Amino acid sequence: ASFFGAVAPGNPVVESFEAELRDVLGFLRRLGGAGEAKPQQHDLHRRGANTLFNIWIKYKPRLPEWYYNEKLLKVGDSLTQMKEYKLALIQCYGRYLQQFVSVNLDDIVDDVHQFKSTFFPNGFRDKNAALTFHALQERNVCIYQMICSSDRNLQNQGSLQTCFNVLSSLRLTMQVALPQENFCWLIYNGTIHIYAICRHLMIRGQSAKVLEYLLWSSICMESSIPLLSVHYLTWRATLYTAVSQCYFDCQAGIHGEVFARRGLIKIDELKQLESNCSSLENPETKNIFREATLKMSVMIFKRAVYESRRKPKSYFRPKLRVSLKEAQNLPWPRTTTERLLTEMFDSAAAQFLAILEALSDSSRRVLCPGPPVTDEIEIRDVISELFFAGLEILSGNSIKKQKEYIYIKQNIFVITAGEKGVSGDAAVKFIKLAFSYGEWDVFDSAIEFVLNFLQAQDDSTWKKAEMELKLLTLMQPLLLPRKFKHGFSISENNTKEARMSHGSEKRQMFRKGSLKHGEPSNDLMILATTVFSYVSTSKQNIQPDKEILVDVVTFLWQKCKTGLQRIQMSGNDYLKYIHKYKAYQWVHVLWIINEVIQKSSIADTNVVMLAETTLHLTAILENVADS
Repeated sequence: ASFFGAVAPGNPVVESFEAELRDVLGFLRRLGGAGEAKPQQHDLHRRGANTLFNIWIKYKPRLPEWYYNEKLLKVGDSLTQMKEYKLALIQCYGRYLQQFVSVNLDDIVDDVHQFKSTFFPNGFRDKNAALTFHALQERNVCIYQMICSSDRNLQNQGSLQTCFNVLSSLRLTMQVALPQENFCWLIYNGTIHIYAICRHLMIRGQSAKVLEYLLWSSICMESSIPLLSVHYLTWRATLYTAVSQCYFDCQAGIHGEVFARRGLIKIDELKQLESNCSSLENPETKNIFREATLKMSVMIFKRAVYESRRKPKSYFRPKLRVSLKEAQNLPWPRTTTERLLTEMFDSAAAQFLAILEALSDSSRRVLCPGPPVTDEIEIRDVISELFFAGLEILSGNSIKKQKEYIYIKQNIFVITAGEKGVSGDAAVKFIKLAFSYGEWDVFDSAIEFVLNFLQAQDDSTWKKAEMELKLLTLMQPLLLPRKFKHGFSISENNTKEARMSHGSEKRQMFRKGSLKHGEPSNDLMILATTVFSYVSTSKQNIQPDKEILVDVVTFLWQKCKTGLQRIQMSGNDYLKYIHKYKAYQWVHVLWIINEVIQKSSIADTNVVMLAETTLHLTAILENVADS
């Protein structure tokens, strides 16, 4: 390239190199959005990868090293945006880092001195230092994304270990770059990557192990002077919140509250500095401080609302249910919990967020309803008061008590949190929590107008929430059959639910008489056909939350086993038994379970259930065919 002059546009070697790169990147981009059949797509993808490999080999001796290295990383970034992580790792970031070491890079990240001497032999002022830092960081991101592609739920122990190796590598890279202010961008990006990986691991129950990495990210944000500005405060508060949440997940709530209070002090220190510069007059700056303070206050409330009410075991107080019923028509705030909410938060949206966080428990599953584990009556009282307050905010009565209920019910929901309303997402989460805690009065009161709100939305993003809440309403009478009685009718294309009055003896007698020996209940059939329709015929590939889907299918499978056992005990008279007792409905439910498992992602996490249902279905069909 130097033979033709400067390495710049117009140089024929550079022009040819750029053109070939554009062609191969364009080819890979079109391939990613085309969606061809897999075998053909793999062949085309292999051709693109080979073309890129040949380009690097062809032009390496023809281009200056600095220009070649820059292009390696730019092409790697483009491939990452296209989610071609493996190609970016091997062909770009890995190829760049091969100039420093030819052995496994993971063997070097354990020693900071060896790390520095290997990748930065000329110090951090070298012009290539920024490129090297960028390549190291993006290499880790690609490794993590590749793990997610092959094992999204991180069920394999090797996948978990790789994630922790990536976190350690990111931390080491940030540790080396932290003293250099000009690499603050690397610190900021590193905290984002660590946070994303840690949140994923927290969902998988690894909060205790990721705590140190989130703490490290928080301290890095405080240690880098450029990142101490108001511009980065929202992100710093998010990291503080994640650390506190880790403590709560580890049953160390006191440490979570202490860290949140520490974060509040840091925010106040920055606020005082900004007040000296008069920048607090800016509305945007005020909102940033308000949001950061709110996040910390919510984490403080998460523990304080319970701890402030703990009493000695010998202390006696009357049951709270009666007092809550009496307080229903009183003006807000009506209870001790509501007074604390009013003192700490100045808007309904903030109060509702605090309620959700105080009730959230990572160990609870939505479809496993039950009261709090604790025997302390005070804690149970607080939980009841939190739901009591949440329902009041959700209905709008805490905002404008003087307005008529119907008017407020139509206007309380907003798409995003506001001063006088709560978000649709928050309302859905509240109902799920009510179901999880077995707060049936709250659930029944809130579910109707929340479902009406969701059904009135044109945006398809709300369809998923609507599906989940409908599944909860269908599961409710099955989990507590004596308390909740529903009548359902099944049509060919849709499912309709008709609630019946609890005092209708005639309807109850009809329900009892309609269930013959071995026949599944009408409610169970409704649930099975509904979940099947959500998974198999849902438009835009929208499915309910995986946890809810797994619990529904598991529940159906447990019920189905009983009916299948009766069929199998009938001996060789399979066909006669099935027709006599309508046991073919159990076979239908079994087929539905098998279809739902295969059409959803449940098969990836529960292969045993898939094998059992498939074997049972095969055995029944074979026996029916033989009889």
